[in-house]
Amino acid sequence: MATKFHSATDYGSGLYRALLDFSSSTLTKPQKRWRIACIAIHFSLSLAKSIINGRRNHKYSEISGSTSHTVLEIDTVSSLDLSSSTNLVPESCFPIVDQTKLRDMVKNKSMDELRQFDGVDGIAKLLKTDLENGIPGDEDDKKKRRTAFGSNTYQTLPPKGLMYFVVEAFKDTTIIILLACAALSLAFGIREHGIQEGWYEGGSICVAVFLVVVVSAASNFRQERQFDKLSKISSNINIDVVRDGRRQKISIFNVAVGDVVFLTIGDQIPADGLFIDGHSFQVDESSLTGESDHVEVDSKHNPFLMSGSKVANGYSRMLVISVGMNTAWGKMMSSITKDSNEQTPLQERLNKLTTSIGKRMMADQAMVRNLSGCETMGSATVICTDKTGTLTMNQMKVTKFWLGHDNMEEDQYSQAIALDLQELFHQGIGFNTTGSIYKPKSESIIEYSGSPTEKAILSWAVQDLHMDIEKLKQNYTIIHVETFNSEKKRSGILIKKKVDNTNHVHWKGAAEMVLAMCTHYYQGTGEVKSITENERSQFENIIQGMSASSLRCIAFAYKQIEPEKVQCDEDDLTLLGIVGLKDPCRPGAKKAIESCRMAGVQIKMITGDNVFTAKAIATECGILSSDQEHGVGEVIEGSEFRNYTPEERFLKVNKIRVMARSSPMDKLMMVQCLKLKGHVVAVTGDGTNDAPALKEADVGLSMGIQGTEVAKESSDIVILDDDFASVATVLKWGRCVYNNIQKFIQFQLTVNVAALVINFIAAVSAGDVPLTTVQLLWVNLIMDTLGALALATERPTDELMHNPPVGRTEPLITKIMWRNLLAQAIYQIAVLLTFQFKGKSIFNVEEKVKDTLIFNTFVLCQVFNEFNSRNLEKKNVFKGIHKNGLFLGIIAVTLILQVVMVEFLKKFADTVSLNWVQWGICILLAAFTWPLGWIVKCIPVPKMPFLSYFKFSHTTT
Repeated sequence: MATKFHSATDYGSGLYRALLDFSSSTLTKPQKRWRIACIAIHFSLSLAKSIINGRRNHKYSEISGSTSHTVLEIDTVSSLDLSSSTNLVPESCFPIVDQTKLRDMVKNKSMDELRQFDGVDGIAKLLKTDLENGIPGDEDDKKKRRTAFGSNTYQTLPPKGLMYFVVEAFKDTTIIILLACAALSLAFGIREHGIQEGWYEGGSICVAVFLVVVVSAASNFRQERQFDKLSKISSNINIDVVRDGRRQKISIFNVAVGDVVFLTIGDQIPADGLFIDGHSFQVDESSLTGESDHVEVDSKHNPFLMSGSKVANGYSRMLVISVGMNTAWGKMMSSITKDSNEQTPLQERLNKLTTSIGKRMMADQAMVRNLSGCETMGSATVICTDKTGTLTMNQMKVTKFWLGHDNMEEDQYSQAIALDLQELFHQGIGFNTTGSIYKPKSESIIEYSGSPTEKAILSWAVQDLHMDIEKLKQNYTIIHVETFNSEKKRSGILIKKKVDNTNHVHWKGAAEMVLAMCTHYYQGTGEVKSITENERSQFENIIQGMSASSLRCIAFAYKQIEPEKVQCDEDDLTLLGIVGLKDPCRPGAKKAIESCRMAGVQIKMITGDNVFTAKAIATECGILSSDQEHGVGEVIEGSEFRNYTPEERFLKVNKIRVMARSSPMDKLMMVQCLKLKGHVVAVTGDGTNDAPALKEADVGLSMGIQGTEVAKESSDIVILDDDFASVATVLKWGRCVYNNIQKFIQFQLTVNVAALVINFIAAVSAGDVPLTTVQLLWVNLIMDTLGALALATERPTDELMHNPPVGRTEPLITKIMWRNLLAQAIYQIAVLLTFQFKGKSIFNVEEKVKDTLIFNTFVLCQVFNEFNSRNLEKKNVFKGIHKNGLFLGIIAVTLILQVVMVEFLKKFADTVSLNWVQWGICILLAAFTWPLGWIVKCIPVPKMPFLSYFKFSHTTT
């Protein structure tokens, strides 16, 4: 019955289309009657079907407990021409699919539900996706997909507003105490002096509290907005998709349902989807399930891929079936709130400094993910850096090609290489790759995608060896793939030739690794010869020669195996040839390394390349001297380092400047060993396997272009342009942050020490304090907010790179800082206590005027001392001040507010007006802090800690 109904529907829809096709033609009266009858029958059938479907959906919604959805069966959808523009097709051209059902299918990994959709192919047909060429990808298509299935964005909590931070500021214990004091002061003041005079003291405290709360809330609101901007930038990941047959990079936010996505090691899975094809594919679902074991994904047993997971191994193509809030990750994200960890007051103050410097570092190609990383970078004593992409341009090009013992010139390829041998190269390059080739129909320029190495080899094969990738795909079938391994440093593939069903194994990888697997080699004529010991030595010399010219050497090997074998043989291979890829050093790398060395920071290069290539690049970049002879232990291989005993590693790690053929664990061990030696270690990395070292390091620096999402999440700072020059800039900024923190602490301690001592001595001796609560609140406002902002605006200078690193044990408050702050504090205490006890007689003024002189001089001393705090050691504190407009603006605003406080808000600030002479005295005494600072900085500070003198005298006696 159902079959007949379905056929009737098909017939009715077909007849309906036929009737519409000749609707404009001339019809006789009987024809018109038949037409009306057919339309009525078709309408009745459609109405009946919609009622049946409505009951089904209602029943489903009752069972599931969710809102009802319209579910289209695959056979119904396939029976319609979805490309037709008739009114039978929905406006979006897509069926309304139950997104909850798709999400649960992926979350529960239900193969039964997938079979109901006729598998991956059925869902692809449902979503109008060509699994080879992807979706059309034009604006109209993308808009329709967003309308039908939603966008790949998540509902997050809106950023906190200004009022939130106002309320939070009122929760501060100090503010609560001050408000309580204000209430008591208002009550007692009004009772004693009446409402007209008694509200001044309490009202003044309320106004001061209001100012502090507003400034603090505004500062925190600004910090929240900056974090929101940074989080949007950090989450904007680029991924590879194929659209209209062209592989391209798009933002993760632009991923649409139906997209075919390319995934490789370290990638984040951008949405819920299904495995199309791939090899050795494993994912890390710990962020969703909490299970640390990697999950195998394949087309037969587990084709389900969940958004938020990470690719742990292999590569694949994925069909996107749910995006954004319709994914399993989106469901979880909807219940996640932002981090609400409370911070100490000192942390909040330090964060104000580092946050104000973070959107500036963005301009210098560094995105700060962890604010403490800025300050820690300033203490770094060692930087362990990658080679490829960081010291070099990461723009590979094949410049050398050895076939047998012959160095082939570019114009010799077509004549000197036998056709059969060319075919073998085409197999090994075209299939044993994670890259791809796109040939536009209208344009002549071929596009290559993948890693720089893969793109360079593919380009070389197409342009010089005349490889036709489409023809290859038609003639061969991939049976098995061995993905690239950082330990073995090679990848393999097993393919079957369709014509004769012969199996061919191809290996590609580090030249010396592949050479060790070979027992024969090809000559240009296609003749195969055995590799003798002498010839093996010659091949090794060829590899060393290319490596010494800073070329990356990649070798290709081949073997034909029996049809029954389904694995890639690794023995008795035949060497096809060796290519050398040139990756030039970045123009600014040598200068940046020299700058880091001047700053007392060691640079250690850790690379997977062989020792000869590593030496050549290290010499070119300035890590090693240009002399042919290097010190013992300066250049080693990873295997040698890992075979050291822990004691040997501890003794030798400082001497190492280059470590070649290293594994990720070698990198991790070096970081651990350096930290044991007391170093503050910064590490650069871009791969998933670099994550342990990035986490272990004091500061992790990931690469923004080539870096995987796992590496970025494990790091503190992202280098947006992958350039070592930006690493050196981050070092400079780190020192700037650290230096600004020290300036702020010195300035803050000077104010606190002076205010505490003055009020304490005055209270003990006279029973009264010269600085009132409101005045102290005003000083606190200057010190905590305006002063911090003024000192945080100092940009890094080259002078910072001339100082040695502070390391791990250097105290935050140095002896130089103690010298400066004690000198200024003692001067302020002496002047203001003189005013307190002798001011009335010296200036012949009343008590109120004397107290105003003390308050005014104290505030102006802090304003002038801000200039002294600009540099902890240099005598000229005005150098470069014209470049810091914000600092000058803050000083101007502070002075204007101080004049208003003294002259116009007398009852609020408990002050009286001062004449020009009295203002001049206050300014003159405050300005004396400048020459005092200059004199104090002439006093040398011993490097040896003060207490060590007592230890020394004790040991000598």
